[in-house]
Amino acid sequence: MGRLGAALVCGALAATPSVSQVADEYHVKAAFLYNFARFVEWPGTAFQGRQAPFTICVLGADPFGGALDETVGGKQAGDRAFRILRISEAAQANPCQILFISSSERKRTAAIIAALPSAGVLTVGETDGFAAAGGVINFTMNEGHVRFQVNRRAAERADLQISSRLLSLAQIVDR
Repeated sequence: MGRLGAALVCGALAATPSVSQVADEYHVKAAFLYNFARFVEWPGTAFQGRQAPFTICVLGADPFGGALDETVGGKQAGDRAFRILRISEAAQANPCQILFISSSERKRTAAIIAALPSAGVLTVGETDGFAAAGGVINFTMNEGHVRFQVNRRAAERADLQISSRLLSLAQIVDR
């Protein structure tokens, strides 16, 4: 198992069995978002220019607290610095390469996904059926461990290339 596998598996095995450890769950999810940025290829049109940052957006109630900022702060995806945006509407997602759709938006998920640009946005959620509804990656919890599902068809529609190493760690949900 390479560095990616070890990093993702270690992150996935971080237990979050109680409410008192919810912050740990979101530190693990933040680490996954960072690794997704490293192991997914975006089309050139996903960025607003050569110097544009790699933008991770959180749509809806932000469950990360400071975990996401701490995880990607000072790091880069390739030669691009990270930027974190908190947004309230899909219309604000234009600069986003990764769009984390909070569970607070579960009733609007289909409408949010439909309103996004046709290419260049990796949608990530954490609600039952998110990947089956057209999201690209969905976080799940299994016996207190963070896992993820991937909808390869949704990734193809978004013109995203997901590393086979990343796919080998995922549950595939193609619909």
